[in-house]
Amino acid sequence: MTTKVLACIDASPYAEAVCDYAVWAAKALDSAMSVVHVLDKAQHTHTPDLSGSIGLGSQELLLQQLAELDEKHSKLALQRGRSILDAAKARAEQSGVKAVDERLRHGQLIETLAELEDETRLLVLGKRGFSSAEAHGHMGLHVERVIRSIQKPVLLTQQRYKLPQRIMFAYDGSATALKGLQMLAASPLVQGLPVHLVMVGADVEAARAQMQAAAEILRSAGFETKTAIVAGEPETALNQYQQEHVIDLMVMGAYGHSRIRQFIVGSTTTAMICKAKCSLLILR
Repeated sequence: MTTKVLACIDASPYAEAVCDYAVWAAKALDSAMSVVHVLDKAQHTHTPDLSGSIGLGSQELLLQQLAELDEKHSKLALQRGRSILDAAKARAEQSGVKAVDERLRHGQLIETLAELEDETRLLVLGKRGFSSAEAHGHMGLHVERVIRSIQKPVLLTQQRYKLPQRIMFAYDGSATALKGLQMLAASPLVQGLPVHLVMVGADVEAARAQMQAAAEILRSAGFETKTAIVAGEPETALNQYQQEHVIDLMVMGAYGHSRIRQFIVGSTTTAMICKAKCSLLILR
């Protein structure tokens, strides 16, 4: 089965950036692209359930009117979904991606992505979706569940697209982080871009040896690599490094050991994603 870059598009302000990052990835990976929009009835139907408070005399008429209103909401959501997908496909094709298909699905996002997982090479979605687009300083309702559930790399975008020119890999010396580093080195996604390899912890001989070995993997694959060991809490230290060095894309493994394990799969995941000022590539 041919795998694709999958772009999750909704009506949020993140939609254009998601599309543009997916275009960038599809070109870099020489991959086909799918744009997906999921119609979740709970999100696009706003009619309240008043059946328990409707008087006996008017109950039948009002229930019928409520049903008709629900149907109108559903039709409008369907039309909007098709329009969003058409616009995303046109944007991708105008940017030079030749193979773009559209997927309009009814149901829930997580279940839909699970169904499409086998044909997904990279999943691209916004840091927040339509229902939480203005909740600045927070991440979307589904983001952590997607990262936990989907066993494919996930690219979380900011609201504005910025062509990646500097990459940062958050490295903790674990076997999982090493695997992620090898994945990055072997992938054409960021070939040719300088990579900052950053570890949070004490600057001791053992840590420096780990960083040297990790850097050699990247350099052997042709990457210009800079290493740094920084002190502090991971979510604070990494985001501070990212801003100081104008990093465009932060890369990390979905699972790790030491303190980084906690922020990738636990409560600090939220803090890391929320504080990040650049897009994040989560490797699996």
